[in-house]
Amino acid sequence: MHPAPSVIVFTTLSGLGFGLLFFLGLGLPAVSGMVAFVFFAIGFALACGGLMASTFHLGHPERAWRALTQWRTSWLSREGVCAVAGLMVMGLYAIGVIFLDQDWRLLGLLGSALSLATVFTTSMIYTQLKTIPRWNMKLTPALFLSFSLAGGALLAGQVTLAIVLLLAAAAVQLAYWKQGDGALAASGTDMGTATGLGERGKVRAFEPPHTGSNYLLREFVHVVGRKHSQKLRVIGFALAFVVPLVLLLLPFHHLIALMAVASHLAGVACSRWLFFAEAEHVVGLYYGKR
Repeated sequence: MHPAPSVIVFTTLSGLGFGLLFFLGLGLPAVSGMVAFVFFAIGFALACGGLMASTFHLGHPERAWRALTQWRTSWLSREGVCAVAGLMVMGLYAIGVIFLDQDWRLLGLLGSALSLATVFTTSMIYTQLKTIPRWNMKLTPALFLSFSLAGGALLAGQVTLAIVLLLAAAAVQLAYWKQGDGALAASGTDMGTATGLGERGKVRAFEPPHTGSNYLLREFVHVVGRKHSQKLRVIGFALAFVVPLVLLLLPFHHLIALMAVASHLAGVACSRWLFFAEAEHVVGLYYGKR
C-alpha cells in the first residue's frame, strides 16, 4: 500500500492521544487543576490532531461528517462516532477535574472505554480488508491497542505500567511481523486466482495489463526492498521499545521521560510507515508486482 503521510500521522498521533485519555479517565495520574489541564491538553491535541490529519487523505474533506451516518455497516463510521462521543465525554470529565476539583468516576470510566473503542474501530478499518492479507489478521487490533496503551501509559507517567505494556507491545509487534510476512502466501491468492486462469496451469506475467500507471498502482501497489524493510524494522523497534525501556530503568527525571516519549513516538511512526508500505494488496498480483 502507498504509505500516505496523513494516514501515518493519523494512526500515530490518535493512538497515543486516546491512549493517554484512557488512563486519564481511570484517574492515572491523579491530578487536578492546571496540572490536569496540561495532561488533558496533550491528550486532546494528539487525538484531535491525528483525526484532523486523516481528512487530508480524503478527496473531499468537507464531506467527512457524512461518514458518521453509516455506523451500521462501516468501521470508519463507527470510528468517527466513538471518537466524537469519547472526546465529548472526556471533555466533560476534564471540566470537572480541572475547574471543579470533581472526579466524576462513572464519566471517566465511560470516556476511557470510548477512547479504547476508538482505537479498536480504527484497527478494524484495516483488519476487515481480506484483499490485504497482512492486515486481515487478529493481531492487527492487538497491535493498535497495545501501541496505544503503551504510549498512553508512557505519556501518563506510569513508569512501572509503561514498562510492562512496552514489553507486551514489543512482543505483539514481533508476532505481527512474523505472521504478516507469510500472510499473502497463506491466503491462497496468487497470479492464477488474480487472473482467473489458475485452472489452466501455472500463470506468470508476460506483459503488464497496460503501459501507463493508474490509480490502483499508485494507491495499492508499493514495493519496499527487503533489505530496507529489515533496517527500518530494527530502527523502529529500537526507537519504539528498546530506547524507552532503557530510559525508564534510569533514575526518574523529566528530561529522561521526555526523551523516552520522543523516542517512542518516532519508533511508532516508523512502524506505522512499514504497516502501510509492507501491506501487499492482492491487486498487485494482477499487475505482476508480487
